[in-house]
Amino acid sequence: MNYRHAFHAGNQADVMKHAVLAYLLDRLCSKPAPFFVLDSHAGIGLYDLDGEAAQRTGEAVRGIRRLLSTAPALPAAAAPYLAQLARLNGGALPADGTIRSYPGSPALARGLMRPGDRLVLAELHAEDVETLRGHFRQDTQVAVHHMDGWLALKAHLPPKERRGLVVIDPPFEAPDEYERMVAALALAHRRWSTGIYLLWYPIKDRATMWRFHQMLEDTGIPKIAAANLSWADDDRSDRLNGSGLIIVNPPWQTEEALAELLPALHQGMGAVQGGTACHWIRDENGQPGR
Repeated sequence: MNYRHAFHAGNQADVMKHAVLAYLLDRLCSKPAPFFVLDSHAGIGLYDLDGEAAQRTGEAVRGIRRLLSTAPALPAAAAPYLAQLARLNGGALPADGTIRSYPGSPALARGLMRPGDRLVLAELHAEDVETLRGHFRQDTQVAVHHMDGWLALKAHLPPKERRGLVVIDPPFEAPDEYERMVAALALAHRRWSTGIYLLWYPIKDRATMWRFHQMLEDTGIPKIAAANLSWADDDRSDRLNGSGLIIVNPPWQTEEALAELLPALHQGMGAVQGGTACHWIRDENGQPGR
């Protein structure tokens, strides 16, 4: 699977991932101590939904544009995400959902940071990293590195801050991407056990997802939660049927927030198949949650 960000900006998977990311960042903002964010596979940071790449697939129509034009009132957990979308689109969200600027996780994180917080971005693609640098040039709170995301986890952890979040969102071009994610998480957690970790993965078939969850359980890392949102039944493994997130060290009450947020997103994007789920892979005591 090739999941280069620009072709899929604002799609159903992005909506789920970024709504949860914004919620987690907003929770970090609830305490005064500064926090650190590392995005290991940053992409270009900000996307034009009217641009050639996004228009080629048209996936935002079934994602963020459908959500904004048809969704019922979303729960409070969606407010940080919606606020950032409004900020990047003239301060208001059009009723028909036709926003143009869509934030990747770097722009989303930067919009929610306060003075004193810090953002480190890693991107390997040579053209994309130059675009990313252009978005954050002269920004002293953001550092952009042209480097492999897996190496970035070694290079930038642990940070000087005790609090923060690591986003791991690889393109799933390598056949062993799941194994690499688990190994990278295990290494990163050994280096910085107090951080929040957010891992994104595609849902194509349940057997692959279950194997991934078992590998995560086998790490022995406590406080690993899984959240899923699917929009198609998994009777075909040759397409993207849903979006999955792994959250390590989720803030208090995250489970309750996602129990409201995910079904609202599913309904708001008009999904008639699939559904949502949230459960512990390992709970706060390190015990298997299934």
